[in-house]
Amino acid sequence: QLFEEQVKRTPNAVAVKYDGQQLTYQKLNERANQLAHHLMNLGVRPETPVAISVQRSLDLVIGMLGIFKIGGVYVPIDPIYPDERCSWILNDTHAPILLTHAALKGKYSYYQGHLVSLDADWKTIATQSSENPERVSSLNHLAYLTYTSGSTGKPKGVMCTHLGLTNRLLWTLEAYPITAEDSLLQVASIGFDISVWEMLFPLLAGGQLVIALPERHKDAAYLVDVIVKEHVSVVHFVPSLLDTFLEYPNLEDLSHLKQVICGGEALSVELKNKFFQKLKAKLYHAYGPTETSISVTHWDCQQQTCLDKVPLGRPIANTKIYILDHHQQPVPVGVVGELYIGGASVARGYLNRPDLTAEKFLPDPFSTQEGSRLYKTGDLALFLPDGNIEFIGRSDNQVKLRGYRVELGEIESVLSEHELVRQAVVLCREDITGDKRLIAYVKSVDDVHEGELAHQRIRLLNVYLANKLPEYMVPSRFVLLDAFPLMANGKIDQKA
Repeated sequence: QLFEEQVKRTPNAVAVKYDGQQLTYQKLNERANQLAHHLMNLGVRPETPVAISVQRSLDLVIGMLGIFKIGGVYVPIDPIYPDERCSWILNDTHAPILLTHAALKGKYSYYQGHLVSLDADWKTIATQSSENPERVSSLNHLAYLTYTSGSTGKPKGVMCTHLGLTNRLLWTLEAYPITAEDSLLQVASIGFDISVWEMLFPLLAGGQLVIALPERHKDAAYLVDVIVKEHVSVVHFVPSLLDTFLEYPNLEDLSHLKQVICGGEALSVELKNKFFQKLKAKLYHAYGPTETSISVTHWDCQQQTCLDKVPLGRPIANTKIYILDHHQQPVPVGVVGELYIGGASVARGYLNRPDLTAEKFLPDPFSTQEGSRLYKTGDLALFLPDGNIEFIGRSDNQVKLRGYRVELGEIESVLSEHELVRQAVVLCREDITGDKRLIAYVKSVDDVHEGELAHQRIRLLNVYLANKLPEYMVPSRFVLLDAFPLMANGKIDQKA
């Protein structure tokens, strides 16, 4: 509805660009409407999950808007995911419809639902009405389902509502004001919740959405080139990508770049300082788990500050942050506790996981509003004297890697399923340059840990995991051990 209001204001302005193609607000709206009516004829109603697996393209935006317009739940599946993960998401959601491209039909040959090809089937879709469909969604309906790493070895789907998403977008329009002259570069994987924000933010403000080419979003030279050519003014980077980006030599050409939002993992003071040495843009630090509609805190990074850590900042509108002890009581300022999130941003829970939902989404004892819940993040933090929040670390076996949240237990579980693996431990380590890497330590069933056979074993395990997990969850190093170091209680000594 917010997008449709913007279409009325600027129907002939360019809304989205991709690889030499572009659509005005009016054309984008009409195509999304045609798809929405087509989906409605296929039986999509509010809360019907609709999966979409396409490469970055105009069709990705058309697909997302079309799903939203008819009340469906947007379920993005990155086509570079291994087949097993794609199959898991489709089975877990029971999505009756999959939007894809003709070139990807073979990847989903097993799919039993209704497969719609947004390129090959477009002539049929285009016969539908281009008028806005009747409004059917409410703020409490689900908007999107994204999958995050699960400690049991299977990814879990997070159910996020229109309330949380709309709250985040409306706050963004005030916090990072943009105009029709601004462009945002979309770089995040479609399986990453920030991509939803990237696509919608400029479209609600009358700006332009510029979509990066597939697999080029990690290439600093390409990113600099497209930012210059398209006069991009806003971009979201995870810190690891920002670091790579800042190493590129010709950053003085980026005079149009005004705002960089950095989130997904901790932002170091060193990287913040490096940013201000290279660029004249504003830098914002955002924090928020997948379970809370993209991000829930905000910090305006200042060039001059005496803090030895970049804070998470303060909560966004209609969001509460609590730092609690083991008894779920608030801790004093400066004392470390576990970070809990309440308010409009909190997701409904995990799809088909009532046990885990009950464990992580708790009744909010600090709210008088009926049904209010807190999300238990597992992050350790403290309140600074000025009210800002400082991130300390994780309280469990979960890490952030290049913006992705990774449960080390999921990798260990999948690795342990291999017939040659007796035991596996996966750790996240920093190398001498400060880059984080996943390291898999493996004890094999036949105690092979040296020689050419060990190298062959490592190559085999690498290929095995690549077929089971997304690329960012495949360890960069494998170490074969004849035994694991143990603590006095018999548990594996991970520090050793």
